[in-house]
Amino acid sequence: MHIPENVVKDFQRDGAVLLKGVFSQEWVDKVQEGIRKNLENPSQYGESLKVKEGEGAYFDDYCNWKWIDEFRDYAFNSPAAEIAAKLLNSKQISFYHEHVLNKEPGTSKITPWHHDQSYYPIDGFKVCSLWMPINHIPLHTSIQFVAGSHRWPEWFHPRKFASEKNYPLKKGETTKIERQYVDIPVNDINAGKWPILQWECEPGDVVVFHMKTVHGAPGNNSTTTHRKVISTRWLGDDAVLATRPWDISPPITGGLQPGQRVICDTFPLIYTQPE
Repeated sequence: MHIPENVVKDFQRDGAVLLKGVFSQEWVDKVQEGIRKNLENPSQYGESLKVKEGEGAYFDDYCNWKWIDEFRDYAFNSPAAEIAAKLLNSKQISFYHEHVLNKEPGTSKITPWHHDQSYYPIDGFKVCSLWMPINHIPLHTSIQFVAGSHRWPEWFHPRKFASEKNYPLKKGETTKIERQYVDIPVNDINAGKWPILQWECEPGDVVVFHMKTVHGAPGNNSTTTHRKVISTRWLGDDAVLATRPWDISPPITGGLQPGQRVICDTFPLIYTQPE
């Protein structure tokens, strides 16, 4: 798959980029079937959030690729891993996990501003997510990114989606915290201090973003259409297992130790760029 050099530069500068029409209808249909299975039979990690009773719910679930065939096929055989390798300029790409996000019609629940890497026990800069919708996403309900925030020196406290409060430190945590974490500058973001990137999306499109890029999303005010998305997480050459001073999400490490490259049966190597 060819990705123009200017698109690679846009991703490296902004931390997020839209790729149009890179997934065939076959892959869209396959992921849609996988999401249907996931919604019908959520895992232990699945949750459904509402601001109030009587409105639509915000459902999410992850790490189901081992028993949902369509997700496994997408991870191993779609263009996703190659896209990640080329945008990250990484020789190898391993698969971290998939994350299903479904906002029902009439969902007022927002996705609060956050960046993903603080949730994950993963250090390294060659790390990204591919956010692929399976239906039309209007601009006003699409995911939003703070341009260039992946290159900010700060690492931010992860926030709970239900309460929008910071994750608490683990009880009895006595080990030295590996870096300083600060609060997301929510007020400055909402006041327009930095440029915000947001795109209307169609099935087959994908938004690729760095795991440190600050992002969030509005609710879904449509009365008829779900906002169904699969977001897959990808790890490149410098990604190693790390520690966090709170409960990690997802709570899996594949039996690896801090400092080890994140490639194992739990996080399989999917793609190697040709010499």
